Amino acid sequence: MYGDASCFEERERMDLILYQGRPEDAAGRLAKEMRVYDLLDSLGIAYERADHPAAETMEACEAVDRVLAPAVICKNLFLCNRQQTKFYLLMIREDKKFHTKEISSQINSARLSFAGPEKMAEYLDITPGSVSIMGLANDTENHVQLLVDEDVLAAEYVGCHPCINTSSLRLKTADVFGPFLQAVRHDYQTVRLSTE
Repeated sequence: MYGDASCFEERERMDLILYQGRPEDAAGRLAKEMRVYDLLDSLGIAYERADHPAAETMEACEAVDRVLAPAVICKNLFLCNRQQTKFYLLMIREDKKFHTKEISSQINSARLSFAGPEKMAEYLDITPGSVSIMGLANDTENHVQLLVDEDVLAAEYVGCHPCINTSSLRLKTADVFGPFLQAVRHDYQTVRLSTE
């Protein structure tokens, strides 16, 4: 998910630049971010990157959204069942709301709730505010099931973080849900969410 209000005000006054590919200098970047670029490059997946102050809420990221357009910007929610035995990464369009009953019935699960940051770190090597499909590369034992809103799949491009919320990527949807997921050995289940 996408900074706080002060970050938003700062970004409103600055011009974000969309770069082709990985940063030229890895200084100051976390290893988990660089691993994302390494993986995408090794798969021959083209991507564009915008660097920005930490982005933690959807509301604070309109400047990032504009530079990534026409990519669909997603809410990425890390969820679990009541028993905390099954974990899910749900990708929905930013203009949709998560209703647990709506999703639970589609995946035949008990009521879903937000999973704790400790499981997020353990399974995806990410922290709250940086949740992203790219984190599935760190889930080598497939603890997390990917759920994707059908409207996300219909878009040509998707936007996401490279496991850190100080950069955002624009990738072709077909590359993310094709070669990327195949490489990280994950599949996905399509879900339908209402806009209300």
